[in-house]
Amino acid sequence: MRLKDVDVVDSIEAKEFLTNYINPLMPLVVRGLSKDWKAHHNWSLDYFAQNVGEVEVPLYNSEPAKGKELSRKPVTRMLMKDYIELLKIGPTDLRIFFFNILQKAPQLVDDFKYPDLGIKFFKKLPVLFFGGAESKVLLHYDIDFANNLHFNFIGEKEVILFPYDQKPFLYHVPYSIVSMESIEFDKPDYNKYPALKYAKGYRVRLKPGEMLYIPSGYWHYIRYITPSVSLTLRSFPDSFNKRMKFLKSILFTMHYDNLMRKFKGQNWIDYKNKKAIEKAEKAIQSR
Repeated sequence: MRLKDVDVVDSIEAKEFLTNYINPLMPLVVRGLSKDWKAHHNWSLDYFAQNVGEVEVPLYNSEPAKGKELSRKPVTRMLMKDYIELLKIGPTDLRIFFFNILQKAPQLVDDFKYPDLGIKFFKKLPVLFFGGAESKVLLHYDIDFANNLHFNFIGEKEVILFPYDQKPFLYHVPYSIVSMESIEFDKPDYNKYPALKYAKGYRVRLKPGEMLYIPSGYWHYIRYITPSVSLTLRSFPDSFNKRMKFLKSILFTMHYDNLMRKFKGQNWIDYKNKKAIEKAEKAIQSR
């Protein structure tokens, strides 16, 4: 894959952010955006165990759904304080995905702010992501096409990003927002997945205190290097086309996919993966 480094700055003004990154859909890392937040100084694994420890959380892993299983189904549930202990013990593939602060831990709202970057935030959905060392997040794009400000507070993670238009080379699975679950994008197998050689994107190692701007529609793959906790603040795009894609996905595509999984099971999954490979092969031929 042809991966470039993401731009990194210590700070940025709203006008420059809009002109150079939001409008052209370019990713960016900002180092000092959260330096004055309580989260920057206080958040730790022990902090979450003490303040949110009694909240039961669904946990996800990297295993692909099989047969008639629904995609993105939690594999287990446990109290936050028990999950934190798992993170401390050693590598685990279990992750907390999309932990809604307003619903589950409103006491954390005062720990962060919405930065003045010239964009309008959707303030009803600040979410946290937790991951154990060596866990990974399948390559996907967000169904709502939001612009994401992803603040990393604890640990380190590697993020690989692709613009939406690189989809032909990414083995996109039909009727979904994901790539084939067998592909590890930080260790690509070009013999098995040759189209990946033509994908153009970005790579960044995100450290504590850094914010990664993930533009609307960008594909992203994440590998947790150490136990990590991040906060994502979302801003929805004004694009009518993207809003229509979002509505189509939630009103039709997701339901159709789940229905086919229910009736055809593993045959449906195998069919979709076959189509993903066929489309990628066509993309290579059309270059």
